[in-house]
This record gives sequence, structure tokens and C-alpha cells, in this order.
Amino acid sequence: MSQSEPGPVLDPIDRVSEIVFGVLMALSFTGALSVSTAGRQEIRTLLFTALGCNLAWGLVDAVMYLLRTATDRRRKKALLVRLRNTETEPEAHRLIQDALPQLIADVIRPPALQALHQSLLAVHEPPHRLVFRDYSAAVGIFLLVVLATFPVVVPFIFIPKIALALRVSNLLAIATLYIGGAMLGRYAGGRPWVYGLALSAIGVALLSVIIALGG
Repeated sequence: MSQSEPGPVLDPIDRVSEIVFGVLMALSFTGALSVSTAGRQEIRTLLFTALGCNLAWGLVDAVMYLLRTATDRRRKKALLVRLRNTETEPEAHRLIQDALPQLIADVIRPPALQALHQSLLAVHEPPHRLVFRDYSAAVGIFLLVVLATFPVVVPFIFIPKIALALRVSNLLAIATLYIGGAMLGRYAGGRPWVYGLALSAIGVALLSVIIALGG
């Protein structure tokens, strides 16, 4: 509820999600490439198109993040106002339970709710405006989506043989997905290699659907 929110600007789930999105967007272009007929001019056009697409979607993701953050902060402020205006304790407890994650809301008991209620009443209402930290996170999202393009497109710049460049590009993309999955596994307390393999497989499946749908 406070304005100062310690910890990383973006949590691992946010970071990995944006990386995966950027990789899949870039792969949707290279995956539609014809090795037998593509020339260098076509490759150059494809690379600029993939980069431009991720620049655009990185910007969209960043703006949507700011909108989501502002909405969430306004919701928290509204909760504090409602708690201060609520006359009955059961109603206040219900408001708090509705705001809690489902796992915690299902097990929290009235004494804990009462203590939490008193603590929330003492909290100063946070400003609902966006702060520097929010804009930093938005810039981070934009950069993650854009930078995720490069493992996919760089092989086409340095490797003249298109077939080989495509294989290297796909391997780098899968390696990026694997690393992202391993990060999620470590964050979730699971086995990083299992999560890495799972995200790689999911990424390949999603890419197949994207290409099949004309994405």
C-alpha cells in the first residue's frame, strides 16, 4: 500500500513473459521464411519488419503496464477509503478478504483479519499517480521485448547461408526460452531444467499456432 515498493522493478514472471513474447513475435517472421527462395533483400526486409513489429508491441506493452499499474493503485486507494467509511467490522473483513489472494483469503481467521484491518486504517493513502519507478518498469518492458528480437535475427546478419542462419536462429530462440523457463523454475522453487524444457516446448507449440493462424 505504500508508495515505496522494495524489490525489483519487474518480477521474474514479468521479465520472462516479455522475453517470450518478443522471441515468439520475431520467430513468427523467420518461421515463415522460405529457405529455397529467399534472397538477401528479402532477408533484410524481414529483419527490419521483425524489429519494427517488436518496437511497436514493446511500446504497446509498456503503455498497458502503466495503465494497469495506475488502475491497480487507484483500486488500493479506493479500498482504504471504503475501509475508513465502513461502520461494521464484518463488512470491513469482507472487503479485506475480497482484496486478498484466494489462497490467503480462504485460510485467514477473524483475529488476523481484525489485526490487518487496524493496520490498514493506520496506513496513509498512497498517491494513485504514476511515479519514476513505474516509468522505469515500463522502459524495462519495452527493452525486453525489443532485445528479445536479436537472438532470432542476428544470425541472418552474420551468416550468409540462409538455411544455416535459420537453424542457428531457431537454436538461439529455443535456448532463450529455456533460460527463461529456468528462471521461472528457480523463482517458483521448482526444478529449473524442467521448467526450461517445458517453456521451450510451449514456445514451439505457440509458434506453430501463431504461424498457422497467419501471425
